[in-house]
Amino acid sequence: MPKKYGVKEKDLVVSHILHLLLTGKLRSGDRVDRNEIALGLGVSRVPIQEALVQLEHDGIVSTRYHRGAFVERFDEATVLEHHELDGLLNGIASARAATNPTPRILGQLDTLMRSLRTAKDSRAFTDLAAEYRRTVNDEYAGPRLHATIRASHNLIPRVFWTTYQNGRDDMLPFYEDETSAIHRRDPEAARAACVDRSYLMAQTMLAELFRRRVFTPPDDISRVVPGPLQVIPDADTICGEASLAL
Repeated sequence: MPKKYGVKEKDLVVSHILHLLLTGKLRSGDRVDRNEIALGLGVSRVPIQEALVQLEHDGIVSTRYHRGAFVERFDEATVLEHHELDGLLNGIASARAATNPTPRILGQLDTLMRSLRTAKDSRAFTDLAAEYRRTVNDEYAGPRLHATIRASHNLIPRVFWTTYQNGRDDMLPFYEDETSAIHRRDPEAARAACVDRSYLMAQTMLAELFRRRVFTPPDDISRVVPGPLQVIPDADTICGEASLAL
């Protein structure tokens, strides 16, 4: 595989392992084959080890002395948990923004909202949504919260949403709610908008993983929802046709 210049080799390995997980080529308990990765990506064992250290820290793999690295539990509940954490963590920063919104931040968010409303395709919307999150987090999240949010993104790959055709229609209402909450200084509503957005993202992603048979669809998806996440009306059908790329 040709090298991608401008991308750290460690990050390339992390993305590769996550891709193997999200396409069902690696499953819970599988051993990560370092030699195969080194050969396939054309990298040395050093960035592979660095990637495994990061993935172990993030709960994706575990290493066993003299035995190698193995995939941790990876199932519906794992995917939902990553999204739940993402919603809760971003909700902390958003609630802080609503507690103390500055005119500068409000102006930046209003500008981003105008662009989000008029985004022409999924990629443009995803890029703008990421900029929205950076704007809030850069201002209101400290280094530790920033790092934890980044770790929660592992199982929410960007390519998933740049190719999802309904992304704008599905996600825009949550950004509208969040921005409105920040304007009216309502931290709980801002937090709730982040949690609800992440929950719908989890349902959408699981729909594709079920469709691709990475996971076997359960009879009742509600049994794998971790914690008291609010169920969004009209969003409980998760096994229909989807259009996501992994």
